[in-house]
This record gives sequence, C-alpha cells and structure tokens, in this order.
Amino acid sequence: MKRITLMTMTLAAAALFAACGAPADNKPAANNANASNANANATAKPVAAAPTKEALMTLEKGGWEAWKNRDAKWTVENASDKYVGLGTSGRMDKAASVKSYTEQKCEVKSYSLSDEKMQMVGSDVAILTFKGAQDATCDGKKNPANVHSSSIYVREGDKWKAAFYAETPAIDPKAPPKAAAKKDDAKKEEAKPDAATEAVLAIERKVWEAWKAKDISALEAILAKDFAFVSGEGLGDRATVIKNWSTDNKCEIKSVSLTDAMSVSIAKDVTLLTYKGGADGKCEGQPVPTEWYMAVYSKEGEAWKPNFGMGISQ
Repeated sequence: MKRITLMTMTLAAAALFAACGAPADNKPAANNANASNANANATAKPVAAAPTKEALMTLEKGGWEAWKNRDAKWTVENASDKYVGLGTSGRMDKAASVKSYTEQKCEVKSYSLSDEKMQMVGSDVAILTFKGAQDATCDGKKNPANVHSSSIYVREGDKWKAAFYAETPAIDPKAPPKAAAKKDDAKKEEAKPDAATEAVLAIERKVWEAWKAKDISALEAILAKDFAFVSGEGLGDRATVIKNWSTDNKCEIKSVSLTDAMSVSIAKDVTLLTYKGGADGKCEGQPVPTEWYMAVYSKEGEAWKPNFGMGISQ
C-alpha cells in the first residue's frame, strides 16, 4: 500500500466479541443456554474472514492507485488509527500520511506490483511482501525505479486494515550501490524505551550480536521457524538469512548500536518494533550505515521470537 513515498510506521488491534447472557428465570437450564447463545450470536460484532493473498493484494493495489491519484480517502478508510509508515526520513503515523497527500508533490506516470507473498503471524496479522516498479517523481526527486515493499495488515472487526508500510530500493547484484557518505547526526537526548519495547529490543540486540559474531547456533536459537527478511536484494527465508549472516558473512564488526526504538502491539501476542540500527565496522570494505529497521515479534509460549524483519536502505 503506497500511502507515502520513502516515509514511515505501525499499528492495530484484534477484534473483540461481545455477548450478553439472558436473565435468570424459571425456564429449564437448557432453554436458558439456548436463549443466551442466540442473544450472543445476535449481538456479536462482525469479524473479517481469514485473508487471502489475492484479497489483500487487491486492497494494496487500491492504496497504490490512491497514491498515484493523490487521493487520501483510501488511507482514511483503510489504515488503522495506529498505522505507521517507515522510510529513510523516519516514522510517519496515519495523520501525517494523510497530510502528505496534499503537501508532497508527486507525479506518478505508472506503477506495477509483482511477486507477491503472504506470511501470517497468528490469525490476525498478515504480512505482504512484493516487488514494486514505478515511474514517479516526488518533490523534484526521482523515485527508485524498482523497490522491495512490505505491508502489514491486521484484522479490525469486519475489515483488514493497513498497519505498516515500507519499501527499500532494489539492488542490482551486478551493480551494487556505492556506500553513502556517513552523516554526522546531531546528538539528541533519547527517550528511554518503555518496558514492552525494551523486552523485544533486547532480543533484537542479540540478533545483531549474533550477526556480528557470525554465530549460527545463536541465530538458530533466536529466530522463529518462519523467519523472513527483506533487504534491497529481496525476500530471504530463514535458511538463506542464517547463511548470509553467518557462514557467508563478509563483515568485520567491532560493535553494534540500536537506537530510537518504538514498539506497538498490533494483535494479541504480536508486536511491531521499529528502530535505527548501525555498526562500527565494514562489510566487504564498505562502512556499515545507520538505517531504519523493523521487526515483527510474536510469542512462542512465554518467549518472544522475531518472525519478520526489514532494512530501509538510503
């Protein structure tokens, strides 16, 4: 869902059922139960059906069409109130995304979406990944012609609503981009993450430390069995990611840094984490930039596990 161009993050809540029991009277217990069940069925809030990849991609394409036509109505109606977009500029909530339709000057000549995949996290969260091709210019700057995109949809009552969107430029393996000049970001006092954020951020730090140490066993222990990661090279499954981060890892890292973290509960036992990640070191001779990242965590028993992640390249 192209609500924004190279911008930012998160969202949502699970549907609740409301039921009212019938008052006690002299009817037989079975009749009371039947009356109570009938009343509950009559007053229960409608719940959206299980998603299909095709249905969510139809919704996603509606978002891209709205972006092309600079029409914020789609976002108003289909984005969760806790929606977050994430891009190189940072996070953007629903209100800021709606505002961008009038403030950002975009000319979109064409776009196409392909190679879509859907990953469920529990029953109320669906992650879409796909490739986007676009001929667009925003605020005088040409958008990347090809991007890898991720959208998260959550079940809210009788609808599936957008909770997150991000994209990163596609990398041509034959012509990798040159390392961007490192920015001297002004130091600012950072708010301490709340307890919920710190709980998943602590695990995310372990992922980075395992990458730093090229530690296969640590990655195997930390990552959920369905883990996937999106980068400029596209979508990688768990086995590919572990290989890339361990045996095929050509980075020499002294230390890692995770800052500016924020998390949002998007469903029961599912949390979306966004943060800036960077490292002191080099990968294949190139310095490691500080960039925005996202991760989706869910609970396996009492343990939080990362199911999905994405890096937002400059």
